[in-house]
Amino acid sequence: MNKWILVVGALLGASAVMTGAFGAHALQNILDAKATSWYGTAVTYHSGHALALLVTGLLLLHTNNGRGASWLRASGIFMTLGVLVFSGSLYAMAFTGITRLGMITPIGGALLIMGWLCLAVGASRLSTGVS
Repeated sequence: MNKWILVVGALLGASAVMTGAFGAHALQNILDAKATSWYGTAVTYHSGHALALLVTGLLLLHTNNGRGASWLRASGIFMTLGVLVFSGSLYAMAFTGITRLGMITPIGGALLIMGWLCLAVGASRLSTGVS
């Protein structure tokens, strides 16, 4: 059950590379400067949080469902939802020009922040095996 965070992190990583390449090659003459900026921000957060999910998943495997595991699972959920809402809203704005979508972007940002805070609590509860 805990491996889902690793799988999601890997899939988000692959899709971040694809969206980045798509933006660099297929969209360079299509999007205006503002849309390109939104798209670039979305790719940056998308890729960075894919890596964070991989770290979270590895830490979760290390806990063996022990101390901190529930916090790490919560971190994975928050980060996954955060990427979908934050980056997803920016991707949608870049393609549609509907700037009202930007109203939900901060919700995604708050989810990402919650993910990082849960990761901090979960990591603080890990047993190092050293007394």
